[in-house]
Amino acid sequence: MRVLLISTYDLGRQPFGLASPAAWLRAAGVDVDCADTSRVPLEDHEIESASVIAFYLPMHTATRLAAPLIDRARRVNPSARLCAYGLYAPLNAQWLRERGVTEILGPEAEAELVGLVKAQRPTPEAHSPRPKAESLPRLRFITPDRAGLPALEQYASLRMPDGSRRVMGSTDATRGCKHLCRHCPIVPVYQGQFRVVPLDVVMEDVRAQVAAGAQHISFADPDFLNGPTHARHLVERFHAEWPDVSYDVTIKIEHLLTHANMVPVLRDAGCLFITSAVEAVDDVVLEHLMKGHTRADFVAVAGLCRDAGVTLVPTFVPFTPWTTLAGYVELLDVLDELDLVEQVAPIQLAIRLLVTSGSPLLELSDIRAVVAPFDPASLTWPWIHQDPAVDALQTAVMQLVGSASGAPRADVFAAISALAREHAGLPSRPGQITRGTPVPCVSEPWYCCAEPMESL
Repeated sequence: MRVLLISTYDLGRQPFGLASPAAWLRAAGVDVDCADTSRVPLEDHEIESASVIAFYLPMHTATRLAAPLIDRARRVNPSARLCAYGLYAPLNAQWLRERGVTEILGPEAEAELVGLVKAQRPTPEAHSPRPKAESLPRLRFITPDRAGLPALEQYASLRMPDGSRRVMGSTDATRGCKHLCRHCPIVPVYQGQFRVVPLDVVMEDVRAQVAAGAQHISFADPDFLNGPTHARHLVERFHAEWPDVSYDVTIKIEHLLTHANMVPVLRDAGCLFITSAVEAVDDVVLEHLMKGHTRADFVAVAGLCRDAGVTLVPTFVPFTPWTTLAGYVELLDVLDELDLVEQVAPIQLAIRLLVTSGSPLLELSDIRAVVAPFDPASLTWPWIHQDPAVDALQTAVMQLVGSASGAPRADVFAAISALAREHAGLPSRPGQITRGTPVPCVSEPWYCCAEPMESL
């Protein structure tokens, strides 16, 4: 029995979603190969020799990229059992089954994968259309096994302000999220639950990556402060063992305010930057998305991080059905006023709200009023803004960002600002765009819970 685990995309990181189930399967005596097609092409002989082929689908992009590989697997090895697991597998169960995938597992899939491989038959859970909150497994996590994956040097790196680069590793300290942001794909699967990975397991995974050359670790948790005590103990142990290794985390604006005392703790333990899904500066949009913070909260957190000497990296979903041309210009002006231009990757200013299968956004009448029927090709409910000028601006910004790859962020921001004001019929902004100090940034900018219309 040989299992082939396939990842198509995981934000430029070495996929934890292959390393963790690989460890479980190998511990059960199963022969496992891991293929990360974002870095190394998949060969037919790898497909031909597998009895079970399992696709890791942690996000929308990964799911769309998996489609031709699923078709290829059926063609090259029609006798193999096809499985899909990860956050987006249960959300797209019907679509996957139509493509010949027979086992559909969720994101807490390690034990179920072992069960279905060893039993050589589908598990009952594998046929559930979508996992219920009470049915999500509580796993006894073991240390991931990254053997067979491409070297860390082949993945995204951290670019430092002085031009140097740091080799990046990544791991999970928690999985899931206790919050219910309406646009987040985690919500329909975890439904407010999260799982804590034991400190010893996290430390051992980091230890292996540092030994493999990692100089910076990205904690991939949806929110690092879902368990603040766990987080504090982890960063204290992390820094004590690796004082020269830096790291970054993702934390909600709401949590940064509630646990403001943690910001200097993170800084002193080697945290270089904190990513936070701000999404908007319009309180009406934030309320629709159920973000749990306001514009004023975002402004307060920007000051909190600046005072603590930690870089805040805000991410956005600037184009929504509630976006106005004036509101988009206001977002740009706020970022300039807060001296955050360097902290925002240009792609963040082009992103369009993604309405996926099972999204709680569909509960809103004003979303249902603008969406077209579900599109299996894009795996979304496409929507059109009631003001065509907003959609035209989003298209123009996306084209501008795509053509400005590698240009200084301040220059791209200035061009976007000029473009937005032109579309909105507003005069040019007086004065120059604030050119802040360069900050550490990942060489492969990412986006979460939404994607640009032309990303694929």
